[in-house]
Amino acid sequence: MSFADWIGSVGVSMLLLAFVLNLSRRLRAGSLAYRLLNLCGASLACYASTLIDYPPFVVLEGVWALAALVALVRPPVAA
Repeated sequence: MSFADWIGSVGVSMLLLAFVLNLSRRLRAGSLAYRLLNLCGASLACYASTLIDYPPFVVLEGVWALAALVALVRPPVAA
């Protein structure tokens, strides 16, 4: 596997881990861990997409990373 493949695989694995843990109710969507998994995973996947020069996924993962960053820095909402 190439460097881009490794980076992309790690990023996508982090995104899927957050998704599966949330679906199985082991990780809340508002938790710090969930937000960090999304931010780091999407950022790595975006970087890998840049390395392989695939603009559709650069946009997808870039927007995902930005949304995760906004969720991370936004004050938590009281339940």
